[in-house]
Amino acid sequence: MADQSPRKDNRIVVWFDIDNTLYSANSKISQAMGERIHAYFVSLGLSHEEASVLHHRYYSQYGLALRGLKRHHDIDVLDFDRKCDGSLPLEKMISYDPTLRKLFQDIDRSKAQVWGFTNAYKPHAHRVLNILRLDDLIDGLVYCDYTVPDFSCKPEPEFYQMAMKQAGVTDPSKCYFVDDNRGNIDGAIAQRWGKCVHFCEKGLEAMEGGIMKQIGDEPLDPTKSNGSDIVEVSRLDQLRDVWSEVFRK
Repeated sequence: MADQSPRKDNRIVVWFDIDNTLYSANSKISQAMGERIHAYFVSLGLSHEEASVLHHRYYSQYGLALRGLKRHHDIDVLDFDRKCDGSLPLEKMISYDPTLRKLFQDIDRSKAQVWGFTNAYKPHAHRVLNILRLDDLIDGLVYCDYTVPDFSCKPEPEFYQMAMKQAGVTDPSKCYFVDDNRGNIDGAIAQRWGKCVHFCEKGLEAMEGGIMKQIGDEPLDPTKSNGSDIVEVSRLDQLRDVWSEVFRK
């Protein structure tokens, strides 16, 4: 789902993932979110062991644990959102970074649109953008609409295709994308997106599907790159060099 109606635009579209990309994994938001999702599974009457197994299974199979919960447990998705995403004390976990805002300001808007591209629901995405003071620098937001039956998410092809339609871009090579999730990068490359960047804070930890992982442990799968070079950065300000053509000189 997106915030704006589709229209044609010949500019490049710079797509920013939000969680664990616009802020560091050091914030521990993924861990806090994982704990809340686990508690939600347990609240359905599952044991802690069952909750852990299903959390990881649904995340791996559906891209989001919520999609498995919705499909197999008929939960109230807005109740899930309130108790999980909505209960995160984001204001205590992340803060405004003037360097990040300057990065967004320095993108030449005559050459590029700037969109958020997230697997989160709209309220959470806007909370993060507001705290980081980036909300006024985003041209649009593509997010997972939890209320839509069988909604798609990264890394599913339909989600990337929907994003392009919403941004009004027909040439996938004009899509520049940065994400901390390597599977999402693979998904973008499969759709022939132009310049995909993996944001990788090697050595830090993040939670995926209820399991703690050390960032950078697993190499990108070269069989999914379609011959593309995958650029890896550890700081977003490195995008000034990687995507120099879209930044003001």
